[in-house]
Amino acid sequence: MPTARTARPAGSRRTSQSGGPAAKRTAAPRPRALTSRATILLAVFVVLALAYTYPIRIYLQQESQIAQLERAQAEQRAAIAATAKDLEKWRDPEYVRIQARKDLYYVRPGEAPLLVIDDPAGAARDADQKAPAAVPDRWYDTLWHSVQAANAEPSN
Repeated sequence: MPTARTARPAGSRRTSQSGGPAAKRTAAPRPRALTSRATILLAVFVVLALAYTYPIRIYLQQESQIAQLERAQAEQRAAIAATAKDLEKWRDPEYVRIQARKDLYYVRPGEAPLLVIDDPAGAARDADQKAPAAVPDRWYDTLWHSVQAANAEPSN
């Protein structure tokens, strides 16, 4: 009965380093970089990423709109508060009297109104002003004087 060592074909046997025939090398299968499972898993991840991109973009856009509207609302609340404070001042009759005297130059009965205009530049300009220049004649006066002057010339 032949043994397992003797049953090998001659070309696939190992030989000793003592100068026998060279051993035939067989190529071992190389593992592929991406297996089919890894490729499918990668494709699923890409599809999921693309599917979630649009809703996330919409969500972020809506968050930015909400923040902008909240800022505008806070500004409006501040403007309303300032207007309410101003309205409270106008409800005071003494404040209304002060504003009428200051802005509209109102006076109480029996008071003499006096308005002081502080314009040093205008006063200096008025002090240096000479007599007003003579107003030029109107055009029809000039025309009539020229007709009279032509009529007064002696004829030769």
